[in-house]
Amino acid sequence: MEGRGIRPRSLPSWPRNSASPRSTRNAPGMRCGRSAGRSRRHVPRTRRRPAPTSRPPLKKLAATLAEEEARHPGPPVTLFCTDEHRIGLKPIIRRVWAPRGQRPTALGHHRYEWLYVTAFVAPATGESHWYVGNGVSKPLFEGLLALFAREAGAGERRTVILLLDGAGWHTEPGLRVPDGLRLVYLPPYTPELQPAEHLWRLVDEPIVNRHFDHLAEIQDRIEKRCQDLEADPDTLRANTLFHWWPQKIMPN
Repeated sequence: MEGRGIRPRSLPSWPRNSASPRSTRNAPGMRCGRSAGRSRRHVPRTRRRPAPTSRPPLKKLAATLAEEEARHPGPPVTLFCTDEHRIGLKPIIRRVWAPRGQRPTALGHHRYEWLYVTAFVAPATGESHWYVGNGVSKPLFEGLLALFAREAGAGERRTVILLLDGAGWHTEPGLRVPDGLRLVYLPPYTPELQPAEHLWRLVDEPIVNRHFDHLAEIQDRIEKRCQDLEADPDTLRANTLFHWWPQKIMPN
């Protein structure tokens, strides 16, 4: 309903010498804004929790990098990050271009069978290692850490610092970490500080808006996609190198 032709209701104007509605003095036809003999209850203001920033992981990574360089002055120290991504027969839908007046369609069949893609990437160089599995668990993650450490040369050729989140299968107790590999955990509830999160949109490209009957078909395409991304470090570097990511510790 339009308000055309309706004038807003004006507030009454009070003479300068008369009592206003906010006054505590009684006046004819008026109620006191505050009753006598009753004091207001003071309610303390709740302090807001400050929003998380990128400073804590930046300082932790830089301090860990400086510590490892001082402890092992010979071999280089490389910063990696890792994360998992779940892909399955449930379709991934994105917006697409379509002729004016036509609605695009995408086939889908919701079946809950999953693959898990695990990526280890060095944002400063674009070096990456990819693994595809059928689940997540602490024993499986221990095997992935051992395989990654062996393929990346951790311990023999260099020291690797790995940034990851605090998922249950990533943390102690009982988690065996290979020699030459040191884990640094993100603060809780800060996925925006994980560079590897930006990889999954690239990984999903060959299966977006497409229907697959069997999980093996998706696995073939995802494995081929991971191989292509591993051979393209420039693309990985452009999508994961945050402005606060430590690259080189300058002497004081």
